[in-house]
Amino acid sequence: VQLQASGGGVVQAGDSLRLSCVAPGRTFSPYAVGWFRQAPGKEREFVAGDVWRGGRTVYSDSVKGRFTIYRNNAENTVYLQMTSLKPEDTAVYHCVAARSTDVPTTAKDWHYWGRGTLVTVSS
Repeated sequence: VQLQASGGGVVQAGDSLRLSCVAPGRTFSPYAVGWFRQAPGKEREFVAGDVWRGGRTVYSDSVKGRFTIYRNNAENTVYLQMTSLKPEDTAVYHCVAARSTDVPTTAKDWHYWGRGTLVTVSS
């Protein structure tokens, strides 16, 4: 499964941004989908994940209440709506997918990774 993320950019603290992820020729519905991020010099960090069946959604504590992951299965697109952005949200954001009925929170449990999109939040 090839994943393509887009929507990154440079914003100011407090702004909002929406990232998108598509998988050309594939449907997301059987997969768990999610987002990781990696800031310079830091480990990859789980951000949010979702499974279609059961409607289970998981967020990291650092983004809970500010970020929302959702999918449009008709458009085969997964979104990450980010609000109240902070400078510490600056990172490369990767769209991920897994053949899983739950939401893994460790990087090794996600099977498919897309190239990231850079989000820079200035103070």
